[in-house]
Amino acid sequence: MSDHVLDNAVWYSIEGPQRELGEIDGSAGRFHPDVAPFAALREPTAEAWDDLAKLTGDDGFACLFATKVSEPEGWERLGSVPAIQMLSDDVSTGPSAFEFIDLSAADVPEMLELVAEAQPGPFGPRTIELGEYIGHRVDGRLVAMAGERLRSGEYTEISAVSTATDFRGRGLATALMFELIDRIRDRGETPYLNVASSNTNAIRLYEALGFAVRTESEAVFLRPPT
Repeated sequence: MSDHVLDNAVWYSIEGPQRELGEIDGSAGRFHPDVAPFAALREPTAEAWDDLAKLTGDDGFACLFATKVSEPEGWERLGSVPAIQMLSDDVSTGPSAFEFIDLSAADVPEMLELVAEAQPGPFGPRTIELGEYIGHRVDGRLVAMAGERLRSGEYTEISAVSTATDFRGRGLATALMFELIDRIRDRGETPYLNVASSNTNAIRLYEALGFAVRTESEAVFLRPPT
């Protein structure tokens, strides 16, 4: 396995700054299901896979999110989502014409509604605990949002970039990302993101902003041996 933290970002997040939002058993870990669906191995050893099987508990499955997942014999692959990991090194931010607010637990019901419409990826009742989330309201309605998900070493992932259908094409997604990039860089960290390979519109937007593809990754849903 590569030594780069972003090749195993979920593990370095659970083992590191987001430890309180997950659980670790030996060489395997996972976030609490209402925070995020992801699990990870410290190294892909037989012992680590056994530890992960214990962690699956009543859920009966694990979702590994890494640059490469090669499950051992006996594990059943239920499905996978190919993704692209992108770095923001060449992104130059600019001023925003929009006013953003910091979102809190009180906003979660509206955030869940917006995520259901925009489908940016997994977002649960406690995902907001992973980092800062910001949004834009029009006449009291939450019409756009974005936030931080995995924090691995010096890297912080931008995630849940969502805009209501009737407010798309106005630059809200770009402005939200610029605001988050500035906040993350101000903390001395490096912003990055993961995007489903099938989401070609988002990929084109991110490339136009200056994001560059670092590597391919995948989220793999697995059932442990019975």
